[in-house]
Order: sequence, then structure tokens, then C-alpha cells
Amino acid sequence: MKRRRFIQSLGAGAGSLAIAPRLRAFAEANSLKRIGLELYAVRKAMRADPERTLAAVRMLGYTDVELLWSFGNFGRTPQQVRATLDKEGLRAPSAHIAPEIIVEASWPKSLDDARLLGHRYLIVPSLPNETKLSIDEWTGWADKFNTAGAIAKKAGVWLAFHNEPDHMKAVGGVVPYDAFVNRLDPNVVRLQLDVGNMLLGGGDPMRYLDRYRPRYASFHLKDVVADRSRDTELGTGMFDFKKFLAAVPSLGDKPCYAEQETPADEMDSARKNVAFLRALKF
Repeated sequence: MKRRRFIQSLGAGAGSLAIAPRLRAFAEANSLKRIGLELYAVRKAMRADPERTLAAVRMLGYTDVELLWSFGNFGRTPQQVRATLDKEGLRAPSAHIAPEIIVEASWPKSLDDARLLGHRYLIVPSLPNETKLSIDEWTGWADKFNTAGAIAKKAGVWLAFHNEPDHMKAVGGVVPYDAFVNRLDPNVVRLQLDVGNMLLGGGDPMRYLDRYRPRYASFHLKDVVADRSRDTELGTGMFDFKKFLAAVPSLGDKPCYAEQETPADEMDSARKNVAFLRALKF
């Protein structure tokens, strides 16, 4: 081989070596490497047998679960839950909690339990009923979140808020979710975006992702039927998950949970939903 051709061959090889890591990085970036299940989606099974259900969830292919402190973790102590998670090889990056917990004197103890369970986030999914009548109630709760969030952050845990469909229904001409989020201190409180709940409430998940992009640290992946009347198996409804997930920055560091609240068969729907997410490329 002549010298010039040999050098060109080396250059091509070096170029291929340089490109290969970028191709691998791209391949890794366009799919979900960890897929979680919000345990509300299998609440009947969890009530019947938490340990057996968590084992089944892992066998389906889920790597993470979101716990339900608001359900008392189905009668199990933090220590028992942690032992089951470890046995099954599951992570629990977050849990849903009742809003009252953040204003109780035991809030620091709750943060200790969160660390024991490996939680990065404690997430409040909804607020008391009085907020349905007053934006002032919403902003008052936002102030409570800021205080509790500062305590949580010092303890190494983030406090976060999750959206429900009725959070998009205007009160006195103001969308409660907007008023609440705008009052929160982003330095101490983060957000979990439930795309299905946003659609059910009449909102646009893409628009809210654009508006609050750096503040969304976790996601519920929920599909809805075309008339927005109910949820459905992932990939059978109206939402473009490819477009949405491609727009989320640093997605690999943000827990994503499949959730279907009204399945005909909990475990069958959980199986279909994880299969859809494992095959999804974006």
C-alpha cells in the first residue's frame, strides 16, 4: 500500500472511531433506559399482595416504581418496602404523599424515611378541596411548599408537585395550576408533569413543557382517547410520546412512570404499557 493511501486509511479509521462514541450516545439518548410504574395503576393487586405484585412488576420489565405513601404503602413499613425493593431489584425514585405531611412537625422524619427508601422526590399530587374555590388557597399552599421544600432540599430530598385534570379549570378567570407554579420557588420545589392529566384537563403538555422545561423533574406517561374522556393504553390514544420525550432535556436523569388509572385488567395493561415504552424510539 502506498504511503498516501495508508495515511488516508488510517484517517478514515480514526474518523470511524471518533464517530462511533457519538453514534452510541445517540442510540442511548433516543430510548428510555429505565421505565417506572406508578403503583396506583396496580392498586388492587398491591392491596391484595404487595410483595407478589412488586415481583410481577419487575418481571414485566419495569425497573422503577413510584410508591404511594398516601395509601400507607399498602400496610408496609418503610423497612419492609425497602427490603422488597432490594429483593426484586427495583428502585423507587419517588413517592406520592398527602399535602398535609409537608406542614406537620414530623416532616423531617418523613424525609428520613424518604432517604431510607431511596427517594429523590416526595411528590404531592393534589391539594385539599378548598383550593377548588379560591386562588388565594392555591397561593397559600405554594408558600407552604416553599417552606417545606427548603427543609427537604437541605435533607437531600426534593419536594415536588404533580398535576391533576381539575388543576386546569379556571377559578375566577385564573388557571389554578399557573397561579400555583408561578408562586413556587424553583430553587426548592420541582414539578412532575402528568401528560395524560394535562390532556384530560384540556391543557397542552408540550406547551407546558416549553414554559416550565427546567422545572419538570419527573413525568407520568399516560395516554388518553381522542375525546379526552378517559385514559387508555400507551400508544392507542392521541398523544405523541416520541415528540414529547425528544423535547425533554436530560431525560435519562428524570424518572418516568407509566400510569393507566382505569384499566380493565391492571397487570395486562401494565404489560402492554411497558412493552410500548421499551420499543419506543425518539
